Amino acid sequence: MSLTIILNFLVFIGLLILISKSSGVNLKPSRKIFLGLLAGIIFGVILQNIYGVDSTELSNTLEWTNIIGDGYLSLLKMVTIPLILVTLISATSQIKNLSSIGKIGGLIIGILFITALMSSTISAIVSSAFSLTAEGLTMGAREVGTGAYFTGRLEDISNDNAASLLTSYIPSNIFSDFSGARPISILAVIVFCILFSIASQKAINEAPEFQKTFMQISDISQKVVMSLLAMIMRISPYGVMSLMTKLAATMQLTDIMGLGKFVIAAYLAIAIMFLIHYGLINLSGYDPKKYFKAAFPVLMVGGASSSASSCIPLTIEAQTNKLGVPKTIATISAAFGASNGQNACGNIFPTMLAIMIAPTVGINVDFEFIITLILVVTVSSFAIAGYGGGWPNAVLVAFPIMGLPIEMAGVLIAVDPLIDKARTALNISGAMVSGVITNQLLNASTTETTDQQSEKG
Repeated sequence: MSLTIILNFLVFIGLLILISKSSGVNLKPSRKIFLGLLAGIIFGVILQNIYGVDSTELSNTLEWTNIIGDGYLSLLKMVTIPLILVTLISATSQIKNLSSIGKIGGLIIGILFITALMSSTISAIVSSAFSLTAEGLTMGAREVGTGAYFTGRLEDISNDNAASLLTSYIPSNIFSDFSGARPISILAVIVFCILFSIASQKAINEAPEFQKTFMQISDISQKVVMSLLAMIMRISPYGVMSLMTKLAATMQLTDIMGLGKFVIAAYLAIAIMFLIHYGLINLSGYDPKKYFKAAFPVLMVGGASSSASSCIPLTIEAQTNKLGVPKTIATISAAFGASNGQNACGNIFPTMLAIMIAPTVGINVDFEFIITLILVVTVSSFAIAGYGGGWPNAVLVAFPIMGLPIEMAGVLIAVDPLIDKARTALNISGAMVSGVITNQLLNASTTETTDQQSEKG
């Protein structure tokens, strides 16, 4: 390691220490995370301006600063499956009528579908208003390479069918899914937890003396995992700083300037969807200001990490501890929302990309095309669950149906990291919104049923 790299890393460590010292002035966790985000952006911009985006000094420096960010993401991924496992088993084993789990899942998926449909529609409107088109954009080495990747993946997806995807939700080797071996592992673990809870209730009914021991084990396991999550959350500001340092240091201004119109349109569509989330939360009877105050730290971490699945533990924690959402609803909404109906990656981005590419291959972007596209993209955002969430898989499903060339899907890859931060934050918000609204609807239904019974009485 050269002296320059050592000095850069020492400056980075110094900034981490300054953020750590900020706790002495009673800084709230969300503000501390924001401080880490801001420090990472400033430090990354300075590094890029000193060394240049393609310099060896910069890449070697980032190898060391990335240790914190990559380690933080690994810790979040490490706790995801254990958290889902102990939380769902503990929560669902106490539900006497397990059919209510089906109702919870149905409401969550229904809300995710509605917000997905809204996202695709908003994206189409904004794309048309900005007259977005890929005509005139050049396909460089990165774009061509991404297009080749999509072409290779297309054959794998085309060999699958709906029946095989549905079957894949049932775990054949639960220990393999505990290790996260498949993109669908989290959903498979949920299926296992529900089946395990049904079996445990039957076992307790046959031997009631086991109930106390079972609940004690469940409670202890849950408290240990939640304690582990709390430990990981304490390093969120440092992980966010590391992740934002990499983004700011490697983002090229020329790419942003060349595709500035698309970046503005994408951010506008995302902003409008956040406003829609605000309105939907308000309509459900929950305080939207309270929602966003609780969600803000999770959205910042999600934006910095560009990974909704990595933030599942934080999404569950925010819903249960800050928003009053029951553990079962919070866990299912966080897990399903991370891979199904993603408002930004699954809907906004694929819709914009399709509208931009269509004119380059002679497809007329008329009313019929847009309506068909909205429906196809919305449904596709749920069909990608078996392959893992994210816009690449959404594009792989939607583009062939719309007759669009998959090899052009990488035309905007240069600015993807910049847009992906806001996209991930919106995806996470969509998952949390589905959990909060589901809880509000179930509470309203319970209240209505109680009132009706009181009137009859």
